[in-house]
Amino acid sequence: MSDHTVLHVKGRVLVGPEEVRDEVWAVDGRITFERPRAEAVTVHGWALPGLVDAHCHVGLDKHGPVDPATSEKQALTDREAGTLLIRDAGSPSDTRWIDAREDLPKIIRAGRHIARTRRYIRNYAHEIEPEDLVAYVAGEARRGDGWVKLVGDWIDRDAGDLTACWPRGAVEAAIAEAHRLGARVTAHCFAEDSLRDLVEAGIDCIEHATGLTEDTVPLFAERGVAIVPTLVNIATFPSLAAGGESRFPAWSAHMRRLYERRYDTVRAAYDAGVPVFVGTDAGGSLAHGLVAAEVAELVKAGIPPLQALSATTWGARSWLGRPALEEGAPADLVVYEEDPRADVRVLAAPRRVILNGRIID
Repeated sequence: MSDHTVLHVKGRVLVGPEEVRDEVWAVDGRITFERPRAEAVTVHGWALPGLVDAHCHVGLDKHGPVDPATSEKQALTDREAGTLLIRDAGSPSDTRWIDAREDLPKIIRAGRHIARTRRYIRNYAHEIEPEDLVAYVAGEARRGDGWVKLVGDWIDRDAGDLTACWPRGAVEAAIAEAHRLGARVTAHCFAEDSLRDLVEAGIDCIEHATGLTEDTVPLFAERGVAIVPTLVNIATFPSLAAGGESRFPAWSAHMRRLYERRYDTVRAAYDAGVPVFVGTDAGGSLAHGLVAAEVAELVKAGIPPLQALSATTWGARSWLGRPALEEGAPADLVVYEEDPRADVRVLAAPRRVILNGRIID
C-alpha cells in the first residue's frame, strides 16, 4: 500500500448519481473538495465511492469459521475487487481485529446467524428454539454493528421442502427487542411462506428474497423493507436441486422454480419501489470478489445501470449509514479507465483502489 499525505483524483469523480466533479483530494485519509497547498500525487480516471457488498461473510467458509489468515485473504480479495465496505451478514468468527487494519475493507457486522435447531448449515449459526430467540437476538445485537441476522426458512426434512423457521409471535418479540437495542434485523429467506410474518413483524431487510410474489411485493414496498437478492448465489440453485433431488424431490422442484423466476422477481420488486442492494453471499461456498458480477446480474434482471451502481455505491452507503464521497469522509474510492455508467462491466477491472487515502499497490 502506497502512503501519500495528499492525493489528487482527477478526471470524472461520481460524487453522486447526479453530481460529477472534475477532481477531489485526499488529505490525511479524508476527502476534501478544496485544493490543498501541499504537493499531491495525481490519479486519473473515472472514480466511484468504494463499492459495497451488503451480503458477505468474512471469517466463514463452507465448513464454518476460519482462522485469521484465511479471513485476511478473503478481505484482501474483496478489496482488490473494489469492495471497501462490507455488511457481514453473519459469521461465527471474531473479525474485530480487522477494524485496526487501515489496509482492509471496513466491516459492518450482523453477529452470528441465529437459526432453528438443525435447520441451517452445520457450524454456521446459533441453533436454538423459539423460546430462546429474544435472548439470542439481544446478544447478537450487542455484539454486532447495528444488525442481527436470522435464518427465516430452510429445508424441513420432515416436510421435504422449505418451510418457515419461526412462529409469528417469536419473531415479533425478537425484532422488537433488536429495535429497542438500536439494531436492524435481516433474515435469510428463499421461499414464500415466511415473508409476510417477518415483514409484518417489522423486519428491516430480507436476504435473497426469491420467494417474493405479487402478493408480498406491495407489502415490502409499503413497509420500505429492503432486499439483497444475491443473484450470483441464486445461480447455484440448479446444482443444489440436482444434488438433493433423490431425497427431497419437492424441495428440488421448488428451488428450480425460484431460480427460473429470479430475474422477474427482482425486477418486480424494483418496479414496485422496494429498495434493492448489492450482495454476493461470498464466504460460504462462493468466492470473494464477486461484486462486479452481482451488479451485472441486477442489470440483467432489468434494473437500470445507474440504479444498479447506486445499489453498490451511493444508495448502499446511505442505507448503511456510511458516507460516500463528501467533505471529511474517509477517502475510499475506486478508479476506472472508463465510465461505469455506460457499461457496468467496467467495475470488474479497477484501475486503482484507494483506501483511507492510500493507493493500493
